[in-house]
Amino acid sequence: MAIALMVMPAFAKKDSDKKYGVYMVGASASFTDSLVYFTDIQYLDSAFVNKKGLLEGRSQYSFQLKDYLEHEKGMKNRTCFMLFSTKKKSLQKQINKLKAKYQKNKNVMLHEVDSAFHFTKAIF
Repeated sequence: MAIALMVMPAFAKKDSDKKYGVYMVGASASFTDSLVYFTDIQYLDSAFVNKKGLLEGRSQYSFQLKDYLEHEKGMKNRTCFMLFSTKKKSLQKQINKLKAKYQKNKNVMLHEVDSAFHFTKAIF
């Protein structure tokens, strides 16, 4: 019994290193066209940022967007990536900055991904 009490705090410590609840936006671009897609800001309470400040499962979230665009919208060869933050205002600043960079190129057109798309919990 004493061993279990000594081990429990060690496991609890690791879980407290995670910051649950993440705001995220997916973005998608392609080298074959000039369209760049952004999802709306979505809050996922099951997503978390590790102690290094990285979104755990970010590749799975990127793949969710890529899969949606390929299978539901017929858009092939898209490169998808994630922007995320535990603070919505901070994420909105990141998005605005990235969109401003894209808008400097007059050939690039920004589009929103359908609001029907939603990120789901990454599986580890």
